[in-house]
Amino acid sequence: MNLLLDTHVLLTWLGDLDIAAEARAAIADPDNLVVVSAASVWEASIKRALGKLEAPEGLADIILASGFEPLHITGAHAERAGGLPPHHHDPFDRMLVAQAQAEALTVVTGDATFESYDVNILRC
Repeated sequence: MNLLLDTHVLLTWLGDLDIAAEARAAIADPDNLVVVSAASVWEASIKRALGKLEAPEGLADIILASGFEPLHITGAHAERAGGLPPHHHDPFDRMLVAQAQAEALTVVTGDATFESYDVNILRC
């Protein structure tokens, strides 16, 4: 399975906090590809700077050290995100939806709004 972690799941995983057993097993499974979008690094950095989120500095390096693959944002991803129906107003989550669709990834999330889109979801 190819997984895309949403920002909350990424930070929960890195903080060794509680994640649903099925999601935890899928993320830990060495046979699964686990990717993290540059959008999540961007979101965490912005919210940390605004004092709205506790997130580690050097997140891009931490992602690599954790064995996750980075997923860069392409122009095609940006166009797809811009063309999505307005079910979700968070631009970072819209990018994750677009990337999941374009790259055939399953989004690991606890956000029910993702279910409004044509994207595979693993709930946590």
